[in-house]
Amino acid sequence: MTEDLRPAVRLARRRFLTLTGAATAVAFGTNLPGTALGSGGSGGLTANPFTLGVASGDPLPDAVVIWTRLAPKPYEPLGGAPYKEVGVDWQVATDEHFRRVVRSGRATARPEFAHSVHVDVRDLQPGRHYWYRFRVDGYLSPTGRTRTAPAPGQQGGLLTLGVSSCQSWPDGYYTAQRHLASEDVDAVVFLGDYIYEYGISAAGGLRNVADPVPSQFRTEADTLDRYRLQYALYKSDPDLQAAHQNAPWITTWDDHEVQDNYAGTISKSNAPVEDFLVRRANAYRAYWEHLPLRGPAPQGPNYLLYRRFTFGRLAELSVLDTRQYRSDQAAGDGWKVDSEARRDPGRVLAGRQQTQWFLNGLNQSHTTWNILANQVIMSRMDLDPTASNLYNMDAWDGYGAEQKTVLDGLALNRHRNPVVLTGDVHAGYAMDMKRDFADPASQTYGVELVPTSFSSGGNGVPVSANGQKFLDGNPHLKFVDERRGYSVLRFDEQQLQVDCKVVPYIDKPGAPISTVRSFVVEAGNPGLEVR
Repeated sequence: MTEDLRPAVRLARRRFLTLTGAATAVAFGTNLPGTALGSGGSGGLTANPFTLGVASGDPLPDAVVIWTRLAPKPYEPLGGAPYKEVGVDWQVATDEHFRRVVRSGRATARPEFAHSVHVDVRDLQPGRHYWYRFRVDGYLSPTGRTRTAPAPGQQGGLLTLGVSSCQSWPDGYYTAQRHLASEDVDAVVFLGDYIYEYGISAAGGLRNVADPVPSQFRTEADTLDRYRLQYALYKSDPDLQAAHQNAPWITTWDDHEVQDNYAGTISKSNAPVEDFLVRRANAYRAYWEHLPLRGPAPQGPNYLLYRRFTFGRLAELSVLDTRQYRSDQAAGDGWKVDSEARRDPGRVLAGRQQTQWFLNGLNQSHTTWNILANQVIMSRMDLDPTASNLYNMDAWDGYGAEQKTVLDGLALNRHRNPVVLTGDVHAGYAMDMKRDFADPASQTYGVELVPTSFSSGGNGVPVSANGQKFLDGNPHLKFVDERRGYSVLRFDEQQLQVDCKVVPYIDKPGAPISTVRSFVVEAGNPGLEVR
C-alpha cells in the first residue's frame, strides 16, 4: 500500500465497523478458497452450475490458474447456489479426452466468494497445452484448454498473443471474441474494462435482445451483489466463454470495473473517501471472484494486481495497474491545454513504488522483447493539431512528470525492444515512441500498440473526425481504425508481427473478421514498418 492511501484506508476500516449488510461484510472478508478437500460435501445443486463457463490464466512455466463459478441461476443472489461450502472436483490432462490426467483434486467453492473456484495447478511441464474441467453433483463443466509458459532461459521459439480491451455488453455482440476463440494464441492479454458499471436497459442496448434483461440490471453497480450480477451477465455470453476456453488470459483492470474515471480514492462524483473505498472493496472482490487470478483475494479496498510474466528468453510481460494508486486528474479531467498541474511532480498515475518496480525489472531484463500491458495511452497524444495542444488528463499525458520518468526509462532501454500495449480508447492505434514526439526525425526507442476494443463503442467507423485529428496532429501515429476487434502479436527472436483485425459490425451477430493492417517491428531496430 502506498503511504498516501493509508489514512483513507484506516478511515474506511473505521467506517466499516459501523456498517451493516451482508454485501459489505463479505467485501471485507479474508477467507480464501483453496485446493484442499471441501468440507461441504454435496452442494445439493439441482441445475447446471457451470452457466458462466470456465477459464484459465496467469501462466507460469510450471503452473496455471483454472477457474469456474457455481451459478445455476446466475441472476439470483449468490447465483442460485445454497449458502454453504461445496466441494468441486477438478482435473487437468495432457489431452482433450482426459485419457492422461496428470493433476486432479478437490477445491472448495465458498459462498463468501460467490462459489468461485480458483485452483493454482502446480508441477506442470513448461511450454505445453493442457486441458481441464470441473465436476460437482454429477454436473460436468465444459472443457477448457490452457498453456504454460516456456521454461526459464529457453532460447528462441515463438510467442503469440491475442490482445484487446473494453467489452461493454450493451454496446453489441461479442463477435470478436468468437473469432479470437479460433486463433491459435498462447495467451490473451486483456487491458481493462472487463465490465462497465452502468445500468442496462431491458433491450440490452445495441443487442436489442428478444428476452428482456432482468430489472435488477437497471441501476448502476456499486454493491457487491450488483457487481456480481454484472459479471454474471457478461460471462454468460457464449462467445466470451469460448474465448476463455481456448487460451489462458492475463488481465488487468481500468476504471469501469469500479467507476468511470475514478482515481485512487477519488470517485467521479467526489463521494466521501470512506464511502468510495467500500464501493472499491466490493468491485475489487467481484473482479477477483470472476477472473482466473491467483490468491490472495483482495483485502478490503486494496489488491496487488501488477505482476510480471516471463516467456523464456524471448519476452517478458509486465502488467500495470494505473487506477488504484493514481492522483486525481488535473484541471477537472477531460482534454485540456498544458498547465502546471499537468506537470506537477507530486501527482502520479502508476505510483512511485509500481513505477520503480517496472523500471527495475526492465533494467534487469535478459529477454529479447519487453512488453508492458498498460491501460491508458502512454505516448504523447495531441487532439489539436494547432499550436494550442490539448492533452487527455485521464491518460499519461495528464501526469507529465511521471510520464517523463517512464518514457525516459523506456528510451534508455531501447536495446531491450520495449513494446507498450494499451486499451481504453475504443480504437486501434499504432505509433512509434519518440524522444521528441513533435519531431518525426527524432530517435524511435519503442512502439505503442493500441488494439481496438472488443465491443465498446458499437459498430464504429474506419476513421472518425477525431481520429483524423489525431493523425494530423501526431506524426508518430501511423494507424487509426475505430471498428471493433483485436490484434494478434507474434514475437520471435528477429521480429514482432502485428495483425490488426476488425469486424464490420456488432449490432447483430455473425460478422466476419478481416486483417486491416499488419506491421513488423525488427528486434534491435525499434519502429513500425508496414508489412
